[in-house]
Amino acid sequence: MAILEKKSSQHLIELEDKYGAHNYHPLPVVLNKGEGVYVWDVEGKKYYDFLSAYSAVNQGHCHPKIVGAMVNQAQTLTLTSRAFYNDKLGEYEKFATEFFGFDKLLPMNTGAEAVETALKLCRKWAYEKKGIPENEAQIIVCENNFHGRTTTIISFSNDEVARKNFGPYTAGFIKIEYDNLSALEQALESNANVAGFLVEPIQGEAGVYVPSEGFLAKAKALCEKHNVLFLADEVQTGIARTGKLLAVDHENVKPDILILGKALSGGAYPVSGVLANDTIMSVIRPGNHGSTFGGNPVAAAVAIAALEVVRDEKLAENAEELGQLFRSELSKYIEESKIANLVRGKGLLNAIVINDSEDSDTAWNICVALKENGLLAKPTHGNIIRFAPPLVMDKEQLLDCVNIIIKTLKEFEK
Repeated sequence: MAILEKKSSQHLIELEDKYGAHNYHPLPVVLNKGEGVYVWDVEGKKYYDFLSAYSAVNQGHCHPKIVGAMVNQAQTLTLTSRAFYNDKLGEYEKFATEFFGFDKLLPMNTGAEAVETALKLCRKWAYEKKGIPENEAQIIVCENNFHGRTTTIISFSNDEVARKNFGPYTAGFIKIEYDNLSALEQALESNANVAGFLVEPIQGEAGVYVPSEGFLAKAKALCEKHNVLFLADEVQTGIARTGKLLAVDHENVKPDILILGKALSGGAYPVSGVLANDTIMSVIRPGNHGSTFGGNPVAAAVAIAALEVVRDEKLAENAEELGQLFRSELSKYIEESKIANLVRGKGLLNAIVINDSEDSDTAWNICVALKENGLLAKPTHGNIIRFAPPLVMDKEQLLDCVNIIIKTLKEFEK
């Protein structure tokens, strides 16, 4: 039997460049193995993963319990569609609703699908329960949001790269400044047809912007006052990433609609979902919404295992402890740094702001240097580098990573 030729990173990058759509700009590294907090490239070099597939791999790469659940279920039954019942979905729905404290789960596959589902659910509730005239519902969103890249979602984005030349856009959204309670209150009071307020508890893609303390709780209170649904997009911030099970838990906020994805499967399989109580979810009836793959047996088995790992391995508690250590250690360096301005975040969702303009390539070059030093991260919004390692990381590993980051930043000090 012929021995398969091992392809180089450069060859594999060239294959993607030639045969794939150019809708991403990856760091120049080709990975072919992952375990825990580590990944390896095709040449065998080992790296710390400090992105976690945008917080999808909170439970670590190839967690044996999650992979085991996926393999076992895949060998038995993979897909029935929702034309029939399967023996895993009900168990998953019961587990997830009890885990997060809601009455109902509507299962989907990707984060963007879950956001679209939440928007539809909010609008239908507005017409059937709140009494807003049909086709007049408005949903308040925040500037610099990132909820995905579907046509409707980019309609209320102000990221021109994601938005330009994809119109016409979907109407029905009011955009306000993030972390601005006065703007929220004014939007609520000036429009009787507001159905919901969609918000990221921390704006991840925008650069890990953490709102002022009390913003989420006060925003929820304003929504309750005006009979408006509070929609929390926890696709990136949820599942223990910020040091609590959900980022809204830092302010004891219970969303009316909770949007989850990414780490809901530990990065092993596309799983997302929308949770709400019966008073809201009851507006969804057969034929209103669906997905062939949503709620499939593999997804259900994987999600249960992924959530059990979060609970049993106390990943939220670990993220809280290590996040404080990460910010503390980097802050000491940044006090004397010329290249980095500040570090911010919650739990193990953090970012450093590079002392350069947004249109510079300094942050990109730092990330390339970090790669050479054995750590993978990615810039966002030009001069910001996001750091989000798997939550199974231990203290010794974290301090090793801090040393790599500081060593690399020092290479760029002027």
